[in-house]
Amino acid sequence: MKIIAVANQKGGCAKTTTVVNLAAALADTGLKVLVVDLDPQANASQWLGMQADSKGSFEAFTTKDDINTLIFDSGVKNLKIMPASRELAYLEKVLAGELATESRLKRRLASLKSADWDFVLIDTPPTLGLITLNALNAANELLVPVTTHVMTLSGVAQLMKTFEEVRELLNPDLNLLGFLPSRVDLRTRHAQDILGALTDSFGEKVFKAMIHESIRLAEAPSFQQSILQYKPSSSSSDDYRTLALELIQRTQ
Repeated sequence: MKIIAVANQKGGCAKTTTVVNLAAALADTGLKVLVVDLDPQANASQWLGMQADSKGSFEAFTTKDDINTLIFDSGVKNLKIMPASRELAYLEKVLAGELATESRLKRRLASLKSADWDFVLIDTPPTLGLITLNALNAANELLVPVTTHVMTLSGVAQLMKTFEEVRELLNPDLNLLGFLPSRVDLRTRHAQDILGALTDSFGEKVFKAMIHESIRLAEAPSFQQSILQYKPSSSSSDDYRTLALELIQRTQ
């Protein structure tokens, strides 16, 4: 069971799009995938058909409920979800004064049966607070979606500082899986320059797979479908299938 945190504290960098569609692409290969939604906006949960008042990751942090009772079918074969709720926005206040709060998710996910899951993908909020620390502490791997925009690079630098601190203080086994270029439009010189800068800085840690800008990809959440369901023969679906195969190779 590989646990992958998908994080970047900059908003609009396609974290949720990555989680939902990568999870669907992995599930499409026959692998068993769990999405853990930790974003109070609950966009991944809504995308996968969950109701706003569903129990899920907030209860994983705040109760001793059997973790399997907080996991639900998504409507996609081989893919299940632990949904988020708005209450996550108040998690730091709820857990104030308690011990080892930054490792609570790690302890809870440890109760999952490894044989039940091939991949656990964690969707994180666009901040570097307690929730994201929990995700990084619980994960084996960090996947960073990056849009091809100059402001993305400053956000990456801050995230890498946090990554090193988490490795030093909390989770020495956390590995940087790589950077995923997202919302890429190679027709623009700017996108080409940012991709070049990423490769110069991080080399092989930049995925060869990339997710191109697509209106079909933007439409899919409105239908509560992954891109593989919404437009299975589209270039965007092909992008995520390619990503899934590369990710499987990188995690073997």
